[in-house]
Amino acid sequence: MRPGGAQVEQGTIRRVVIVDGHGMFYAQQKLGWFFDPRRLLEMASAGPDVELDGAYWYTGLKDPTDQRPFRDALTSLGYTVRSKPLREFGADPEHRQFARANLDVEICLDLMLVAHRLDEVWLLSGSRDLERVVETLRARGVRTTLLNTDGMVPRELRNAVDVFVDLAGRRKQLEKAEAAQVPVFHRELVRRPQERLEGSSLEVAVAPSL
Repeated sequence: MRPGGAQVEQGTIRRVVIVDGHGMFYAQQKLGWFFDPRRLLEMASAGPDVELDGAYWYTGLKDPTDQRPFRDALTSLGYTVRSKPLREFGADPEHRQFARANLDVEICLDLMLVAHRLDEVWLLSGSRDLERVVETLRARGVRTTLLNTDGMVPRELRNAVDVFVDLAGRRKQLEKAEAAQVPVFHRELVRRPQERLEGSSLEVAVAPSL
């Protein structure tokens, strides 16, 4: 019996996946290949003693309709999608510039809400601001596995986690099956007028919301 009354089978590893969409967009650029959100869930839930307790995706939006088909597809795959408006700079509407929408607070709140029933967190992020929540999770007996790539993770965060997995060695398990030329994380998705949206089969259009 876990604190809070959560009953789990002995030996079962309860895991949650946390994806910082903004940070992983840059990780993909460095890696030179693109992630498939479905394959990430498959890898996270692999193993007879693993139970995937949840998956969360965090992203910034230019407007309420930004990335709508992609966000809907993530939801259909089982992700809980958290979003926040991007901050906008510049007075000229024709030359708008957008800055990052920081969702570290939302990530921390979600982790604290579910920590009592977890054994492990898979964290796909490069934010040094998450160091403290990782330390708090460890104090509660929850392991954190950080998935990113060398050069994209601050020393403070890498030292705080229990395990670091370099995604450069996980291409076979995670790369998007069709060789799309646009990152899966933080990309616009549209469908052709003659096509219907079926499941998560989506047409891809440029460009990422940064």
